[in-house]
Amino acid sequence: MKRTTPLRAAIGALLLTVGLGAAAANAAPLPEPAPRPSASAGLLDAMRQDLGLTAAQAEERLRAEKAAAAVETAARQRAGAAYGGAWFDPAAGRLVVAVTDRAEEAEVRALGADTRLVRHSAAALGRAKARLDGLRAPAGVAGWHVDPKSNSVVVDVVRDQRQSPAVRAFVDRARVDGLVTVAETAGAPRTYAAGTVGGDPYYTGNVRCSIGFSVHGGFVTAGHCGRAGAAVRGWDGSAMGTFQGSSFPGDDYAYVSIHSGWWTVPVVLGWGTVPDQLVRGSAEAPVGASICRSGSTTRWHCGTVLAKNQTVNYSQGAVYQMTKTSVCAEGGDSGGSFLSGDQAQGVTSGGWGNCSSGGETWFQPVNEILARYGLRLHTA
Repeated sequence: MKRTTPLRAAIGALLLTVGLGAAAANAAPLPEPAPRPSASAGLLDAMRQDLGLTAAQAEERLRAEKAAAAVETAARQRAGAAYGGAWFDPAAGRLVVAVTDRAEEAEVRALGADTRLVRHSAAALGRAKARLDGLRAPAGVAGWHVDPKSNSVVVDVVRDQRQSPAVRAFVDRARVDGLVTVAETAGAPRTYAAGTVGGDPYYTGNVRCSIGFSVHGGFVTAGHCGRAGAAVRGWDGSAMGTFQGSSFPGDDYAYVSIHSGWWTVPVVLGWGTVPDQLVRGSAEAPVGASICRSGSTTRWHCGTVLAKNQTVNYSQGAVYQMTKTSVCAEGGDSGGSFLSGDQAQGVTSGGWGNCSSGGETWFQPVNEILARYGLRLHTA
């Protein structure tokens, strides 16, 4: 970024602090150091407010979720064709892995996960979802995703449009292979771009969006915020960069290169609600994990991961492979950062509702964006 805020200066000072020398050999032994907190006090406070956790519970949950993310990768490989998906169980503090073959349960449990025997593999559910991706959905269908807990493909329909002929016809077509269930949602998804207003955003044309994550040479954000070649202005209105690549609908991601006078930092703004957050990687959090979002309109809010690989049916067209969360958002938050602990997760795409009455929000996973444009995440 072009400016230095007190919060960023504090983080810079923290990164530059060096340890003191060792104690003299004849000095009294020092007590064992307290375990390093898994997150800042501000982040723990935000989780307390939005998730109803104490600081100790939030810290323990972050540690458990970090372990679960590692177990999920190993469990997917160990279960092979029998893998049926996975999710984090907050009550138990453990990952649950669905398997279609009882013979695989013991090996998956040995990795530190609980197991559930299911009928359909993740691959079969993925094929069923891919078939739906080839259908044209009416406006009353909000989207669809693979749900490992129900071992089905869940089609979300807008509650007050469920009985419309077009929605009923889509649901009937979706159910032909027996792998689909239907759920209701309160609102239809929309993107979160906004007209030009104040804050710490970026601007393209008369649209305001939010920066996602710094990469070496620029930042990633939402594709619906601008097309390739579009000029970008920074928070102060000065020339900032250019959209080098953008995709929407189908995907919702973009890469903006920055000009001289701007630089990238591995930081997500906390907006005074929490301290600015350092980004240390992009390990993917499992379904059920806690997650927080930063955006230039509603700033900092937290929730949980509800689903992965969801197709979202916007009015502009379907967007695939999105992650659904219980975090709220509003216009202007588009492109902003989703974090789980200190791990980058994705950039805000859209949702329904707001941060007064509540809602749900989807993000485009960041690792897909990095791979698409050959980018390297800027990490601390």
